[in-house]
This record gives sequence, C-alpha cells and structure tokens, in this order.
Amino acid sequence: MTGGGHHPAPGYVGTPRRDLSVPVHDETTPVSWWIKTIASWVLLSAAVGLLAALVVVPRLTGSTSYTVLTGSMEPAYPPGTVIVVRPTPGAELAAGDVITFQPKSGDPAVVTHRIVSIFLDDQGQRRFITKGDANTVQDETQLIDPQIRGRLLYAVPYVGRATSLIPGSARSIALFLVAAGLGAYALWMWGSGLRDRRSAKRDVPASHDRPADADDTEITRPIPITNH
Repeated sequence: MTGGGHHPAPGYVGTPRRDLSVPVHDETTPVSWWIKTIASWVLLSAAVGLLAALVVVPRLTGSTSYTVLTGSMEPAYPPGTVIVVRPTPGAELAAGDVITFQPKSGDPAVVTHRIVSIFLDDQGQRRFITKGDANTVQDETQLIDPQIRGRLLYAVPYVGRATSLIPGSARSIALFLVAAGLGAYALWMWGSGLRDRRSAKRDVPASHDRPADADDTEITRPIPITNH
C-alpha cells in the first residue's frame, strides 16, 4: 500500500543553461565597390546615351547631325555643340523654332539660326526671317521652303569639339568605337568592384570560436520526484 507522503514540486536535474551566444560581426561592403559600381554605371549610361543620341536616334528619325562652329547661337548652342536636325515641312514651322538652312542655293554650307517671323510675299510664297541669338541684326536672306534643311530636334553640348576632327564618312564608326570603349571600361570597373566585394567577404570569418570559459553542460528535461 502506498503511503500518502508529501510530494515536493518537480525540479530540474543538471545545472542551469548558460548563454553561449557569440556576437556576429556584420559584413560590410568595401567603399571601393560602391565607387567602382557607381562609376561603371555612369560610364555605361554615358556610352549608351552618346551612341543613341548621335547615331541611333538620327537614323531612326531621318535626322542629320551638325556641329556648331560659331558663336551666333550662344549661349544656348555654343561652338562645339552637336545639333540633330529633323526635316520639317515649312507649314509646320513657327516663329521661335531653331532651323538649319542653306543661305545660298547650291552651296552646301548651312547655318543654324532662330526664326523670328514668317510671312507670305506678293506671290503667296512663304518666307522666313531668321536671326542668331547672339547677333544684333536679322539675317539678310529671306528664306523659302527649299532652303530649309530641318528643325532642331535636340542638341548635345561639347561633343562636337571632338567629332569635328573626324571626317564625316568615319564619324559614325568612330562614335561606335568610343561608345564601345566606354562600355567595355564600365564593365571592367563593374567586374573589378565585384572582385573587391568577394575579397572582402573572404576576409570575414565564416564561423566564430567559442569563448575559452564556455563548458559543455548538459541540459536535461525536468523529472518529477515522488515519495513512496
């Protein structure tokens, strides 16, 4: 027969659990990786933008690129600016538009100035009066539709200083080579940045040693103790 003894509260066998956690160091990305990554994207964007602005878009739109050689359109279009001119019917032009035109019939030389007024002459023919932004007087020639090569689509500053040294027949090839060179250099910088980041990760320990005073205390489940 079992006696009705006192039943003490259940207890734990073993010693209390010790905190064996070890602080983990945060992996940091080296500054060189950020610099090279940002620089590579900037260069790559510049290469793509340059190629698109000076080669792709003009071909897709049927436009022609010209280089500004004089200061008659300063400050908006200083010398060295590349302008892209799209053929535009005279009926769609308005005062304020920047156009490229041939001042003399049969002369391939062109001028880029702004339209200041449009009127019809006695024969009902449309005529355009132009003026350079930096000039104090209007152009003497009153233009007619056949003299106008097109209206300004957009402009790229400074690029013309380099492209003006390249013959027209080789200009597209040179632009492709420059854009390809910038793109290749950008990819190289990006790859170099990845190598720097991987190297930095290898320098961070994959695991951490436990403290010297940590023991292997076994933690057991609670066992109820009874008297019989």
